[in-house]
Amino acid sequence: MAYVPQDLLDRVAALEREVRTLRGRAQMRPALNEILNGDVRIGEGGRLIAEAPNGNRIFMTGQTAEGDWAVGMARATGGMAALTVGDDVLTDAQMIRMWSRDGEVIVMDDAYADGFLGRPSMPIPMQPTSGRETSSTTTTTAWTGATRLMNAVLYASFETYTPAGVTANVSFDDGLGEVDSWVANTSNGWTTHEITMPVRQKFMDHCNYRLKHSVRTGSGSIRTNCLGVYTRNAFNPAEAPQ
Repeated sequence: MAYVPQDLLDRVAALEREVRTLRGRAQMRPALNEILNGDVRIGEGGRLIAEAPNGNRIFMTGQTAEGDWAVGMARATGGMAALTVGDDVLTDAQMIRMWSRDGEVIVMDDAYADGFLGRPSMPIPMQPTSGRETSSTTTTTAWTGATRLMNAVLYASFETYTPAGVTANVSFDDGLGEVDSWVANTSNGWTTHEITMPVRQKFMDHCNYRLKHSVRTGSGSIRTNCLGVYTRNAFNPAEAPQ
């Protein structure tokens, strides 16, 4: 039998081990439940969807069936939307919306007025002054109020009582100047006036509001009531502040 050096046998054994190792690694596949480095891209209409065991979709990102691009989170129980970004095909505004459990939007930005809160609407507390009832022909402040502006549209409603033979001048301003003015001339009755207009200040600006009135003609006491003042979201592009 020929003599084979011991170190040569050791080298052959080592080579066999390396071959087995390489063969095993060639058959290995990366784990499919981990992303350790790099990006995952979903495009061209693709979506990433996560579902609860009951089949309710609880997370989705990608292109919706309507063609918008969105991110959505829903509740596992009931499957109702909880928070969405985009999925607003009527305005294409990529709105952020928080949903109640019965499907109503309770918090959102404004679809038509960038930079403003859409919901909730914000009430503006108005306080009466001693001039709420007056017989003076001099302009008198009847109501005052203030707020930090959040919504894009101002709504206000007032009613003024004028006795028989008396008319009144009424005006409303927002701190920058007069917003609207009108004449109350219902004989021995109430004149109601509503204001709906885009706000004239920026988001989170401090705004002071005043309702003023005076006797225009005749002799007698007038009285103005504040029925309500609040801000809300824009319903259409024309209502957005310019």
